[in-house]
Amino acid sequence: MTRRNFIPLGLMAGLIVLAADQLSKWWVLHGLDLPDVRQVVLLPVLNLTMVWNRGVTFGMLNGLGNWGHSVLTGIALCVVVALGFWLRRAENTLTAVAIGAIAGGAIGNVIDRIRYGAVVDFIQAHVNTPWGDFSWYVFNVADAAIVCGVAALLFDSWFSKRRQVRPA
Repeated sequence: MTRRNFIPLGLMAGLIVLAADQLSKWWVLHGLDLPDVRQVVLLPVLNLTMVWNRGVTFGMLNGLGNWGHSVLTGIALCVVVALGFWLRRAENTLTAVAIGAIAGGAIGNVIDRIRYGAVVDFIQAHVNTPWGDFSWYVFNVADAAIVCGVAALLFDSWFSKRRQVRPA
């Protein structure tokens, strides 16, 4: 029995995420000029808000200092290499697409760190309730692809284990 090669599918997913991420960031910076505008209200629950993220996803590790973006860039590139090895062993479509999405998002954020010394974040979801205003962290297309890719891998892992355990 031969194994199907999912590498092209994973690469295509990664390229699509990378292109969507970089195009959206270009538009936010140069088309919309969000650094000067600062915030655009799109919907009662969604804003475009300019944030230069010097940390990792959700602003964690923001306090690493001037060399922080170099360290985070190196770590992200190591993760992408590891994802490339994992993609070679992918056994289904969901795994390949998820790995590609994570890698594409990581590369998109690495490009920002190299170009700007920080990641361009601009999507802000929020909700107003009787108990207060709740706002999620400001993120970008790459971050969303990474989170969705990880969720898909967890989903796939959980269901593939259930299929294996199921009695005959």
